[in-house]
Parts: sequence; structure tokens; C-alpha cells
Amino acid sequence: MTIQDEQRPTLTTEAGAPVADNQNTETAGVGGPALIQDQLLFEKLAHFNRERIPERVVHARGAGAYGTFTVTADVTPWTRAAFLSEVGRQTEVFLRFSTVAGNLGAADAVRDPRGFALKFYTEEGNYDLVGNNTPVFFIKDAVKFPDFIHTQKRDPYSGSQEADNVWDFWGLSPEATHQVTWLFGDRGIPASYRHMNGYGSHTYQWQNEAGEHFWVKYHFKTDQGIRNLTQAEANTLAGEDPDSHQRDLRSSIEQGDFPSWTVQVQIMPAADAAQYRFNPFDLTKVWPHADYPPIEIGRLELNRNPDNVFAEVEQSVFSPAHFVPGIGPSPDKMLQGRLFAYADAHRYRVGINADHLPVNRPHATEARTNSRDGHLYDGRHGRQKNYEPNSFGGPVQTGRPLWAATAVDGLTGNHVAPSHAEDDDFVQAGTLYRLFSEEEKQRLIANLAGFIAKVSADREDIVERAVDNFRKADADYGQRLDAAVRELRKQ
Repeated sequence: MTIQDEQRPTLTTEAGAPVADNQNTETAGVGGPALIQDQLLFEKLAHFNRERIPERVVHARGAGAYGTFTVTADVTPWTRAAFLSEVGRQTEVFLRFSTVAGNLGAADAVRDPRGFALKFYTEEGNYDLVGNNTPVFFIKDAVKFPDFIHTQKRDPYSGSQEADNVWDFWGLSPEATHQVTWLFGDRGIPASYRHMNGYGSHTYQWQNEAGEHFWVKYHFKTDQGIRNLTQAEANTLAGEDPDSHQRDLRSSIEQGDFPSWTVQVQIMPAADAAQYRFNPFDLTKVWPHADYPPIEIGRLELNRNPDNVFAEVEQSVFSPAHFVPGIGPSPDKMLQGRLFAYADAHRYRVGINADHLPVNRPHATEARTNSRDGHLYDGRHGRQKNYEPNSFGGPVQTGRPLWAATAVDGLTGNHVAPSHAEDDDFVQAGTLYRLFSEEEKQRLIANLAGFIAKVSADREDIVERAVDNFRKADADYGQRLDAAVRELRKQ
């Protein structure tokens, strides 16, 4: 949303050039992939990745474990990925759970999305699936991500998270309404990492041996059942045991009570995407199960704790750009930005050779590149030549792309996503609200109202915008929230 004010200064790049569009990434045609010439996007993401040393800027607080993924259904009609090629095949994995906004010393039991970052050590290299415990997110374009996270972190003046900043941004970003409803509902504070679902969240591409491609979404359904904390329970637990979630995960594995998840995918034929009722690459929306029913494909089990948290959990690196043959990206603009941002963050945070560390190293195949030297370089290449092509027996390209090409057309520019019949920021938030029981609605309203009421008394405009988004999602939702906020602000 643009706020018109001729008296306000012009937003610029770091070099001082005026910014024409700070809301939409430049793409190859409407709905196409991001262009590397969009230097505002890369400048913002690269700068954002370097704002903290040495912990992660986001997802700093985490816990992890090793385990196995076992294929339970034939998926070869949709993908040629070798680790998914036959029922019963097992692949070693490492899963890192995390909160998003807190620092390394923050408490586990807080209202925050949970990271669900999964590394498959496949025979064709590492495949990283970097998701959350929610199927949607707050924004749909990576160029807005640094701005969003700045609202969740400490204010430059006060040194604290400020309700004014959070609700000002969310109120001016109506696409956040769906995820905010998730976050302030009962699933906003999982009782443990074992008792929550995981989601790939983004749309990804699968390609089969015949060259056909499909769009997919991943779901990890906890076999332990969903369990959550109320705000009051979380407040107590965070004070009594800040390490509650990582302690629970470690203890359960030590005792042989191995947590597991049933893995499902939704599959959309590639031809469906253009005419689907809303943009299927919009990260703020889910695909209704009635349209694309989830199909069970495997089972994920965690059964081994790391021996050293720093070496294996904190120095583990994940990137959604780590694909294997048969799996690739989609035109999702948030995913397109993350393809760059995650790997860049780890090159800065851990070092250019972070992949040399045991937790990040491919298991079944050796990484054969021409990259040399830099921080943490272990001399693994010896006397081998470091260029290609060469006539000394060096590694060569396969000539076969990992995933299918997607068609693009149109003029370059900072395009809004392509229009679909039901592209609306509020429909799915309203649907989610109406799925809640009366008790769940009451807790949702109380959680939201308690936070919105903290907005400064002289910024009623921020309150009005925030409440109005929920009113647009559902009239009852907005009416009840408005009444609750007004009552609290009288006190």
C-alpha cells in the first residue's frame, strides 16, 4: 500500500538513486521469475543478511535432530528425483526447528512461526526444503521481507519490539491477514516441536522422466497429534524453562520416543496454474484440499540427537536453492528471493566454505566444484585444476537441467502478480476464522486485541487499519475484535 504525501522524502537505494517501486520485484513478464537486474531487491536482501553478527538474523533460536525419510508411495509419475524413486527407500535427514523473531537466547514458548528446515542427504546431493509450521506467510514478495522483519525486531530508538511498528506494517499490508489469523489462533504457540505440523509453504516444481512437470506443496503431519499452549501457559513456561522445546525434543529422542511425521503432497498439473481461481504461487494462500487432495508419500522420523549444538545446529546451513534432479522452483516471488537470500546469509554468517562442515556435507556423493580458498577452506581439492573446461580429467556438466523450463513473456518491470478471479487478501483469512470453534474464536480475539491495544494512544489510525483488515475477512471477526480492542484501550 502506498501512502501519498508530497512532503515526505523520496526512498532511495544505498547509492542515493530514487526507488520507483518498493512493493513489487522486477520480473520477466507478469508472473515470471525475478530478474537479476533488479538491484533494489538484491541490495535489500544482501544488506539485510549482514545486519547481525554472528547469529542468524531470523530463525536464530533453534534445535535440531537427525533422522530418516522413508518413501511409502510411488511418486515416479510426477518426479524423477532418485531419493523418491521407489517405495521403501530411505534417506538420512537433518531437521532444524526454530522460532523466527527471537535472538539466540530467547525463550522457546513464544507466539511466533516455527521454522521447519529439512536437509535430505540424497545420492544426488543435498536437497533442502526450508519451510515453516504454517502453510502460508505474511507477505508475497521478497522485496518486502527486510521491512517486515524490521517491524518484528527491536525499534531503533526504543530498543524493544513496538506494537506501533508491527500493526502499522500489518495494517498497510492486507496480504498478512491470513497468516496473522494463524499466528494469533491456537496454533500460534505449539506445545513442543514434536506436536506441530510442518509445511514447505511455497509451491515447488516436480518433473518426471518423461519431461512433464507439476506444481507441488509439501505437508508434514505430526504423528504425535497437535498440541498447543494458551498465552497464559506460554508466559509461565517461557519464564520457568526458556529451553522447553529443545529440551523436549532432545529428551524424547534420548528416551527412544522418536517423533515422526506423515509426509503428504498436493499436486497440481502445470496446465492448471494459469487458469486457477487464484494465483497458485501466492505464499499467503493455501490450495484447498477439495481442489488438490493431499497424497501421502512418506514418513519422516527423528532418531538421533546432535553431539554438539554449535557445530551441528548453529552451523547447519539450508538454502531453498539446493535442489536435486526432478525438483525445482516455481515463480513464487517470495521463493525467488529466498533462492538468493538464504545461501548468501550463510556465506556471510558461517563462511564461504560452510558446505565443508560435516552437518552440511553431501553424504552419498562428493561435491565437485572449481571453487577454492576462502574462510574454512580445507584443501580438499589438492592439486586438481580449478577451471572448466580442462583436459586434465576434471568434472564436466551433464547437459540435463535439474527441472523443467517455464515459459515467460512480456516486458521487464516491477509487476504485480498476474490477476486471477479470486485474488483476494481476505477470503482465506475469513474462511479460517469461520472454521474455528467458538472457544477458539474467543482466544483468537483476546490474543489479537491484547497486542493491538498496545498501540500508542495517539495512533488510532494504526488501530483502525489493523481492525479493518479483519473486518474485511469476516464481519463478525472485525466487530468482535473492534469491541475487544476498544474495551482494553479504555483501561
